[in-house]
Amino acid sequence: MEGSLTARDRVGIQDFVLLDAYTSESAVLDNLRKRFNENLIYTYIGTLLVSVNPYKELGIYTKKQMDIYMGVNFFELPPHIYALADNVYRTMLTETNNHFILISGESGAGKTEASKKILQFYAVSCPSTKLLDNVRDRLLLSNPVLEAFGNAKTLKNDNSSRFGKYMDIQFDHMGGAVGGHILSYLLEKSRVVHQNHGERSFHIFYQLVEGGEEDLLRWLGLERNCQRYSYLVQGECAKVSSVNDKSDWKTVRKALSVIEFSESNIESLFAIIASVLHLGNVTFVADSQGYATLNNSPEIHWLSKLLGIPAQVIQVGLTHRKIEARSEEVLSPFTVDQAVYAKDALAKAIYGRTFTWLVNELNESLANKVSDLFQKTVIGLLDIYGFEVFSVNSFEQFCINYCNEKLQQLFIQLTLKSEQEEYEMEGIEWESVPYFNNKIICDLVEEKFKGIISVLDEECLRPGEATDMTFLEKLEEKMGGHAHFITHKLADQKTRKTLERGDFRLLHYAGEVTYKIFHLQVMRQSKNAIVKHCFPSTEPDSKKRPETVATQFKSSLVGLTEVLMSKEPWYVRCMKPNEGKQPGLFDDVLVRHQVKYLGLMEHLRVRRAGFAYRRRYEIFLQRYKPLCPDTWPNWKGTAAEGVECLVKHLGYKPDEYKMGRTKIFIRHPRTLFATEDAFEVCKHELATRIQAKYKGYRVKGDYMRQRQAATKIETCWRGMKARREREKRAWAVKVIKRFIKGFMTRNQPACVDNTEYLAFVRQNYLTRLKENLPKTVVDKNTWLTPPPIMQEASQMLRKLYTRHMVRRYVQGIMTERKAQLQLKGLTSSIFKGTKENYPHSVGIPFVDTRISKGDLVLQCDYLFEALTKLCLVANKHNFIKVVQGSVKFDIQPGREGFVDFKSGQETMIYRAKNGHLMVVSMKLKTVWPFNSQNEQIHFLNYY
Repeated sequence: MEGSLTARDRVGIQDFVLLDAYTSESAVLDNLRKRFNENLIYTYIGTLLVSVNPYKELGIYTKKQMDIYMGVNFFELPPHIYALADNVYRTMLTETNNHFILISGESGAGKTEASKKILQFYAVSCPSTKLLDNVRDRLLLSNPVLEAFGNAKTLKNDNSSRFGKYMDIQFDHMGGAVGGHILSYLLEKSRVVHQNHGERSFHIFYQLVEGGEEDLLRWLGLERNCQRYSYLVQGECAKVSSVNDKSDWKTVRKALSVIEFSESNIESLFAIIASVLHLGNVTFVADSQGYATLNNSPEIHWLSKLLGIPAQVIQVGLTHRKIEARSEEVLSPFTVDQAVYAKDALAKAIYGRTFTWLVNELNESLANKVSDLFQKTVIGLLDIYGFEVFSVNSFEQFCINYCNEKLQQLFIQLTLKSEQEEYEMEGIEWESVPYFNNKIICDLVEEKFKGIISVLDEECLRPGEATDMTFLEKLEEKMGGHAHFITHKLADQKTRKTLERGDFRLLHYAGEVTYKIFHLQVMRQSKNAIVKHCFPSTEPDSKKRPETVATQFKSSLVGLTEVLMSKEPWYVRCMKPNEGKQPGLFDDVLVRHQVKYLGLMEHLRVRRAGFAYRRRYEIFLQRYKPLCPDTWPNWKGTAAEGVECLVKHLGYKPDEYKMGRTKIFIRHPRTLFATEDAFEVCKHELATRIQAKYKGYRVKGDYMRQRQAATKIETCWRGMKARREREKRAWAVKVIKRFIKGFMTRNQPACVDNTEYLAFVRQNYLTRLKENLPKTVVDKNTWLTPPPIMQEASQMLRKLYTRHMVRRYVQGIMTERKAQLQLKGLTSSIFKGTKENYPHSVGIPFVDTRISKGDLVLQCDYLFEALTKLCLVANKHNFIKVVQGSVKFDIQPGREGFVDFKSGQETMIYRAKNGHLMVVSMKLKTVWPFNSQNEQIHFLNYY
């Protein structure tokens, strides 16, 4: 309730108890219209749920919605069928007592759907085991079976329940569904043989013909054509667009299997359904004396086969009645009209007894098979027909409306009783509530010896000829002065114009209804031979005064009332917004009529008897304590004292509220609205403060968690580093020990003690050698001195590396460089070891353009280069001889000349005393080749 008070201007009030103008039908209607226009189809009147059929899917029955409403306070969330179902369930578990939910409303208002939604909610919310799931499946699948055999298309509803159903769901002490039981009331058997225009018979007939397997239809003697069967074409509406008979047939077959009907029982069941269709096609003709005879033997054959009754017995039973006179039995023939009536009565009796058998079989399947020492509790679901007013109202409408009168009486009694008990328990003075007490109407119908049912029984069973008019006269005699009974004879001049002579009118609590006088034969017990064969042989003795259908219904209704009085009541009132089943259309006149006859105004007046709102102190204080500084955030005293302090702070006047023993009672809705508005303002301020506190709490919590995490990480890291350091040191100690031991035994043969050390020495030497290799081939000093263990390996490596450098050098020589080296090689072969200054010329490269050819006397600063090229040009490598000291040569034949060479301080050439030519060259002072003195060689070139 409190959860949506702030949206009341747009969507109305979600609890009618909070309406200021609660006595105004217009205010109630306006509130329903507002909510309906916003697709809010549910509204509360206290704990009573009002449901308006939207005639469209709203998406509010999903598994997610079920989860939202499970275990939530009844008024915490918007009104919903799930909220009521959950509250009933939790109250049952908490208080360990029995409850029932009464679902009522007009045909087409959504009663059957509401019952399904409650069952589906319990199927999801109850504890689940393999056994409990089996019970759950049977409970759910009992619905399509009962709908097939007990529902039909009417002008107001394509799936109208044509019987009253009360289902008990049994729960164990843990809340698991362990069983169920079904009671049925007043099946509309007349629908089997007659339907108004635009209506159908029960669904199962059409499902069998349209969806039955070919073999099954052949065995039953049926054709796949509803038009061939008289009982299915009365309303000229065999096909319905909103009903899929083939699909529904599959659902029914599956349901019967899950519920564990035996195959033989299923065959027998469908055989009886088919026999009713065959029976409808039986026709009669009059013989010469005017008595009825059978005209079509094929149908008798199928009836005999399917029902297991001899054909002769069927023929006699359909055309004769048995009259008992003392000890003799006499067969009296029927007229054609009597035979047709007897045939229809038999069809109705067969179908009615079959439906009763079906319900009994379902009960056997649903029976609790779980042994439990703990007490079991039940939740009952009563899906009963609503108040019906047609243009022609027959015996069925009379029973239905009588049932609604009884339930309305029970409803008011239980509501008043619960209200009065609550007031007395809380110590609040009870204020009488003005309401219409319909006991006077119930007595008019059911009073012993005086009521309509008693008169009907008397007329049906008295000797002599009883007619409709004698029955009406008897009613006028007994009820002539009753304010709620009117006939054509008893009415005033104005009212007579609206009544036929054979009609009577009852002024029900929901309005006036005119009934056609009942055909008395309907009430009489049949003595038909076929009925005796179909019904058990243990039927009561026919000589005993039998009960009429009305009396049987009255007795069953009394039994139902006793069952309901022993349980805690909850109510769902279903309404339809328009007659055309159109979504979004709200018919004020139609809804106003339903508001009246559903007793919503009476219930609202009872709930508003003095106080519009009441809540336990704990709940009220918990919600509104932020409005008072003394109660916020925590109240130290009792809840009652806290509420007293709170309402004083809010300024409640003494006549606006009362303090009970456990609850606070608020008289006017405006007082609660003002409190709620103040709470809405306060919530924003509280939200800001709570948000700030929460953010601080979250930040502090995050900081503390981070700090703890950092400390833990630091501790772990330090521990890990310490362990690693310890491991490193232990490893180092071992290595050092092995190194020292290896060093001490390094000169010994390889063994365990020095193997690692020697390997280290080798690796270390090779590593250092890698960094200090010679750069050139002529570098003879760079090679590292090897340790003793690497002497041999070092020599081999040096040779290999030298060859490697040579190879690399050779591969890198260009053509010009190669020619230069060849010249240098030739020079070396000529002058190496013969000339003193030759080594100084080795590093000076030769140049091709420096030496010219053809000179007789060669004077050159580059002696070795010049001579080498001469040898190369002459291609005579032995052409030059190097003589030490002097050169002898022939000047003329027989005449020799000598040239002597020596070094001196300065260069000169002169003739020595011995006649030799003396050549003095300056002595070299440096090894740099370009500083060498010029050498001159003069010789004669003879051609």
